[in-house]
Amino acid sequence: MKRARTLLLLLVLSGGQAAAASAAGGQETRGETQVGATAAGAGTLSAAEAEKWREDLRHMADEMPKYHKNLFHTMTREQFERAVAGLRERIPRLARHQVIVEMARIVALVGDGHTNIAPTRDPKINFRTLPVKLYLFKDGLFIRAADRAHAALAGARVVRVGGASADEAVARAREIIGRDNEMDVRFFAPLLLGMPEVLHALELSTQLDSAQFTVETEGRQKTITLKPVGAADLLPPDTDLTWLPKEGWVDLRDGAAAPLPLWLKDPRNKFWFEYLPEARSLYVQINEVGNKETETLADFSKRLFAFVEANQVEKLIFDLRLNRGGNGMLLRPLVTGIIKSKLDQPGKLFALVGRSTWSASQFLLNHLEKYTNVVFVGEPSGSKGNAYGDSRKITLPHSGLTVRVSVYYWQDWSPWDTRQWTPPDLTAELSSDDYRANRDPAMRAVADYAPRRKLTDILNEALTEGGVELALKRFREFKAEPPNKYADTEESLLIAGQRLLNEKKPEHALALFKLNAEEHPHSFRSYHALGEAYFRSGDKEQAVKNFVKSLELNPRNYDVSERLKQARQK
Repeated sequence: MKRARTLLLLLVLSGGQAAAASAAGGQETRGETQVGATAAGAGTLSAAEAEKWREDLRHMADEMPKYHKNLFHTMTREQFERAVAGLRERIPRLARHQVIVEMARIVALVGDGHTNIAPTRDPKINFRTLPVKLYLFKDGLFIRAADRAHAALAGARVVRVGGASADEAVARAREIIGRDNEMDVRFFAPLLLGMPEVLHALELSTQLDSAQFTVETEGRQKTITLKPVGAADLLPPDTDLTWLPKEGWVDLRDGAAAPLPLWLKDPRNKFWFEYLPEARSLYVQINEVGNKETETLADFSKRLFAFVEANQVEKLIFDLRLNRGGNGMLLRPLVTGIIKSKLDQPGKLFALVGRSTWSASQFLLNHLEKYTNVVFVGEPSGSKGNAYGDSRKITLPHSGLTVRVSVYYWQDWSPWDTRQWTPPDLTAELSSDDYRANRDPAMRAVADYAPRRKLTDILNEALTEGGVELALKRFREFKAEPPNKYADTEESLLIAGQRLLNEKKPEHALALFKLNAEEHPHSFRSYHALGEAYFRSGDKEQAVKNFVKSLELNPRNYDVSERLKQARQK
């Protein structure tokens, strides 16, 4: 879970780029009863308890700017201080669980995944769980597993949580999640929505000791009331083990006729591989960037590539979908081994990626993207190449709660690369039916892989054959293909638009740049390009507006600043 890193010198091709990760501590154990806690966490606070929570809030607000590398990278200091002051005033009217959730909301304003208050991690929070496990599949929010008393609910689609739609419930949970991108929301929101304290604090439930869900099974809806059944399970730091079966619970896939898919075969094993003779493929699952007691990751890498050289292996498949980080210093032998391998060729090297691929495993994605011919398959990753990380703990003096803050900024991508994740080259999302039947769409996509035309080539050909209208049509066709759902399109659109600018067709370039801004509204490059096209079209008013928007997203960009000065000249 924790993206703790020490310095890693990746000595491959680039000659010494810094990347990295550090080892985090092991899983925490539950502590003593905390400030203001009751058996159910209910009841407003006494005056003395309220003052202690205010002191904790003050300590948090004072310490976070001291430790975080750049606490105000997505919000202003004034916004932070207003949020703190607002909660301080409200604390006497809140219950313990509401204070914790509101503090988590403030911390989540920072806008990075390693800065958080985590009910899924901190034993001092001690929230409870409902008798169901939720998951956001491709086709919606589902009850993935349930205790035996509620076995009939396994596989039901969640339509409403309390009075809110499933989408609205996820949106409310989003606001208390420290996140690098929206895939972190897809990972954490289902876990939080299984905690009655969170549901009550987010006004998704009117009662602290029960919650109502409207679910749909076989086209029929019903409303059920669920009560807590004990403490919520805590997540380990570096591997997604939420898929492991729980004693006394039933799982949606329990009745599957097909065997267990490889990605669920051995999640507790940090790294292992299996040869698939019929496909002449080597499946390698790395669930943590760490060493075992019996084998280091470096020794495993040697053994892995020795097997590749000695056997008829035509595809090398790395599965990182359960890998939530570890120690990035350990990656070098694995990465250099991949680069040297006979399988570092287009269509022979694959990495399976998902929402749990985060922290030090994001480093591995960055290195694979830069230095190899990898094909990414699955979902977008849970982090990105330019991100804040290496969280450090702030322990609040009275409650003992942990606030984590990021102390470093890692820039593995170019400064102008504003992608929110590593996108898959082939989208292969897990549906509830896939899971029920033990099917793995990512492995199927690898088995069926065939080279695909790049969007840049498609747009360039369309501009030559039919101009900008045909290019727009080809773009829409490309995006409509399911494997391209998360495809990175900005670079291709910018290149195509630049071609039109070079051909002195700024009005035509505008069409592509407007589309790019719609597709990538958080990219300063989108508005820079729009401003340039307006400028060359003679519309300086619109040029100024877009250059200003670009600078709002990237205030220190010299090129945009200079162009803005020119656009403002009479």
